Amino acid sequence: MDNIDVDPLLIDETAGRESSRLQTFLDDPPRALWTLAIPIMIGMGMQTLYSLVDMIFIGRLGGESIAAVAFNMPLFFLVLGLTMGLGTGVTSSIARFIGAKDKINADNSAEHAVVMGVGISVVLATTGLIYGEEILIFLGATKNLLHLAWAYLRIICYGLPFMIFSAFFRSILAGEGDMKLPMIIAGLGTILNVILDPIFIFGLSLGVAGAALATIISQAMVFLIFVYMMFVKKHSYITFRLRHFSFSLFILKEIIKVGLPASMSMLIMAIGQAVFNRILVFYSTDTVAAYQIGGRIDMMVFLPIMSIGASLTTLVGMFFGAREFSKMKYVVKYGISRAVLITLVSSTLVFLFAPILVNVFSDSDYIHEIAVMYLRLITLVYPFIAIGMTSGRVLQGLGKGMPLLAITTVRVLGVSAPLAVLFAFVLNKPVEWVWYSMMASTLVAVTIALTWVKQTFKQLAIA
Repeated sequence: MDNIDVDPLLIDETAGRESSRLQTFLDDPPRALWTLAIPIMIGMGMQTLYSLVDMIFIGRLGGESIAAVAFNMPLFFLVLGLTMGLGTGVTSSIARFIGAKDKINADNSAEHAVVMGVGISVVLATTGLIYGEEILIFLGATKNLLHLAWAYLRIICYGLPFMIFSAFFRSILAGEGDMKLPMIIAGLGTILNVILDPIFIFGLSLGVAGAALATIISQAMVFLIFVYMMFVKKHSYITFRLRHFSFSLFILKEIIKVGLPASMSMLIMAIGQAVFNRILVFYSTDTVAAYQIGGRIDMMVFLPIMSIGASLTTLVGMFFGAREFSKMKYVVKYGISRAVLITLVSSTLVFLFAPILVNVFSDSDYIHEIAVMYLRLITLVYPFIAIGMTSGRVLQGLGKGMPLLAITTVRVLGVSAPLAVLFAFVLNKPVEWVWYSMMASTLVAVTIALTWVKQTFKQLAIA
């Protein structure tokens, strides 16, 4: 590394800026939480808006089009799992190195993220293009839905590299506490997608394929802006020296010990999504569509919770690296309590206005009935989901990835999926019993998550 020509003034400036940011966070942890969470919330809100608008337009094509996209969702969770999971490992790693004032390893963590992005993009895009139809059939797509589902997936595969790299760039910036740039870029991508959706879906009569095309064009634009800001304008604290990239087993372990379990938990969620799609299609195609609509509304509720959780990952990592354990414990309690309060309000609103919300997506009476029933049951456990989500992110910030994997495995494969299969195929219960299985699994998962967090903090206090 000694022979690399780097401007020392640039190093001093960025290091000073990051040191000042860390000190500001330490001085006022609650303010630090909202400083990080609000931009994340706005950025995620933009992405959620894109997802909702996408579903509104697709919903106008009919229940089959919604169901066709629903069978792509397990694959979406798989991609999301790998990128967000490993991205969380990158965020946690960079945050802890910055907290310990170790810029060299923080830079190297970011460089490893870029290299991983290349490998994941090639493998997933190639696999999807070659085996996509067979995978959709395996996931339960029926003959009347397969051509629609494949039309959507084939185009998305070409845009996967843009999505994957953008996710890693967001994780890198999150690790250094910069949430504003990803927020702005996400907003631009969403605006473009909202403009392109009706043009491609209806104007050019491309249907679900048009929705996919609008998505990859907007994601390509997001990717190009990230590249310009981080590599040309050198906006970030991180310095990229990819021509001199040096593989480090130590860095890889730091990323993987958090990122791999997080990725595996998302993979398990993808499996769970596939299982539930296959169970629900047993009732009807419209039941799958109703579940898909309910899931999109869930995303609106979980938006502030995911934002608080992502902020806690960064802050816990920085405070842990700086050995500020009392402030770390305080911000964790503060973050979880605020997540619960926000969810109590939002769950009440969704319960009351569920019929109006569902009407936005579909005018089918049957889809409306099933989706409203789903929402009014699931809102009862929203606050518990908030506790589980934030607890898992706290443990990731401490560099512990296995708890989230264990909790997700128990929730999806140990409780909800087996119960749903039992209710639907063995006991021949109506569809609401599938929702009951999800509710039961949430209560089990949050109990495990809270116990794990308490035990971890107890061990830290002893140490």
